[in-house]
Amino acid sequence: MTDHRPATSPTDTATVPLACTGLEKEFTEGPAVVRVLRGIDLTVNRGERMAIVGASGAGKTTLLQLLGGLDVPTRGAVFVLGRNLAELGQAERGRIRNEHLGFVYQFHHLLPEFSALENVAMPLLLRRMPLAEVADRARRLLDRVGLADRIDHKPGELSGGERQRVAVARALVTAPAVVLADEPTGNLDHRTGDRVFELMLELNAETGTSLVVVTHDLARARSMDRVLQMEDGTLTDVTGA
Repeated sequence: MTDHRPATSPTDTATVPLACTGLEKEFTEGPAVVRVLRGIDLTVNRGERMAIVGASGAGKTTLLQLLGGLDVPTRGAVFVLGRNLAELGQAERGRIRNEHLGFVYQFHHLLPEFSALENVAMPLLLRRMPLAEVADRARRLLDRVGLADRIDHKPGELSGGERQRVAVARALVTAPAVVLADEPTGNLDHRTGDRVFELMLELNAETGTSLVVVTHDLARARSMDRVLQMEDGTLTDVTGA
């Protein structure tokens, strides 16, 4: 069963991969203050598949950036395996992101001068792991996403769907606690997008990694364990609606 209770303290969050409490984000535009997020409480359980839907500009990407430690909230806290990101220095936040969080974006953000293998290996190279181990893990992931024969190809030599599969492999190569995906199929045709999305769900089931996906595609969202709708900076559980 999915636990919908918000986490309220580091004690509550210690056993879950990702949680936030009272999360707010404001931006200043001239004399105006724009409230994008209005007190979000959220718990992402181990192995859970969660979709976040909502209109453009509703704050979905902002929420994902805060959950991933890529931005800081105006108020509230984000916990990754019980660690409050606001209490950590920049280097430690970077380590937490590298070890426990994976990211997939609408645009793959692969490094164009590196091969598929090198792109997937990059998060492990940042840990200064032995090169042989890094290469082995990257190869195994690329094989799993159906790209064993494309490991030496650079992004410009791959199709859109292949590039996105490389991005998925890169997100999972560290065996993260949570993968955060922002419109991961939004730049693909429907058939290719379906294949990439199905692959993400298969890998989620195999690895036990939690999956949080921002998507406009309601059909794909309904294949997840939980569907949350963002409107006016708040989240509502619409699972089964």
